[in-house]
Amino acid sequence: MRKFFFTALLSLLFQIGYGAYILIPMDQVQSNHLKAYGIAYWVLQNDIEVDWLLNYRGGSFMFKYYQKFENELIIRGVSYQVISDAQSNQITAQIASPSSNMDLMKLEKYPKIAVYSPKSKQPWDDAVTLALAYAEIPYDVVFDDEVMFEKLPKYDWLHLHHEDFTGQYGKFYRSFRNYPWYIEQQREYESSARKHGFNKVSHLKLAVINKIKNFVLGGGFLFAMCSATDTYDIALAAEGVDICETMFDGDPADPTAQDKLDFDKTFAFENFKLERDPYQYEFSNIDNQPAERGMGEENDYFKLFEFSAKWDPIPTMLTQNHEKIIKGFMGQTTAFKKSLVKPDVVIMGESKAIDEAKYIHGVFGKGFWTFYGGHDPQDYQHIVGEEPTDLNLHPNSPGYRLILNNILFPAARKKKQKT
Repeated sequence: MRKFFFTALLSLLFQIGYGAYILIPMDQVQSNHLKAYGIAYWVLQNDIEVDWLLNYRGGSFMFKYYQKFENELIIRGVSYQVISDAQSNQITAQIASPSSNMDLMKLEKYPKIAVYSPKSKQPWDDAVTLALAYAEIPYDVVFDDEVMFEKLPKYDWLHLHHEDFTGQYGKFYRSFRNYPWYIEQQREYESSARKHGFNKVSHLKLAVINKIKNFVLGGGFLFAMCSATDTYDIALAAEGVDICETMFDGDPADPTAQDKLDFDKTFAFENFKLERDPYQYEFSNIDNQPAERGMGEENDYFKLFEFSAKWDPIPTMLTQNHEKIIKGFMGQTTAFKKSLVKPDVVIMGESKAIDEAKYIHGVFGKGFWTFYGGHDPQDYQHIVGEEPTDLNLHPNSPGYRLILNNILFPAARKKKQKT
């Protein structure tokens, strides 16, 4: 009995004095950056807080030591260190120093995540769902029914799938109008519009984005990529204006639509010009065209800004990475002309040489939104019908890390540092 008590006491002393915390480094030594986010989320699901160490070794995570956490790290192949309470205090003191550009953000409660996406199969993948699945972070798929039936308040974080909120079916008409998936999508969308009392898909999508707008206004977190970024703002600006040609909604567009746009309603963009030609694979001049960008896969990069962690913790959190120069990637909406970005929007990543923003963020009411240009950070020019990216081949992708920063963002609360 005394031997058992002595063994148990030694084990307890080890955990308290020598193995009190687990540190997940997120710098270059990390074997799997993407699954590390899933571990942080899983720890929160186990009702244990996680310290997000902003600008410390690439945005590392730290939490109390439990054997089951260590076991899970081993199973998922994530690099980690078991550290003592004294070592944890040293890290915290280093971060708290006024001379350091670091901060400690406490993650308290795992966010409930929804992805806005059609329930039917689409001929393209979605980077966010790939990231969530690979990191083993649970999510629900929602679409027009769930939004219209007021299901969004159940969630903390919403991602907008590769989507066209203007009602023009992605402006795929020229290339794909005779393809079965395009025909089925149009049929499905028109049926949904009628179900909710609208005679046009564009009217249903306007109702959807206004409910999403209210979700953000009330404190929700919105993340969008590719065409879901600019078409969201275009649809907001065009409220009450017909910008869809006959093949999309049965009647001609308003020839004076451009003059009727209301940029006060948008989140991110202003003073943009609509692309009125229904045969052109663009919605407006927000997106930089390949010819305008003048770069290809070999020289397409964007740079993350370095923010003051103690004074600007939110953009600091959203830009945590082990790389500051990120490989670019294309999409239907690849990046945003800086001249059309509203002045109160925070630009977090840019290609300065061509004056374009890639990664932007803003506040609306009690909530937040982030727009990330491009379709897939590990597939430079994703083609309709192409196989999805295998993230087993890219476990350290800095482009995908930006997506996962946003997923943990709603769990954060700044912690007062010890002095």
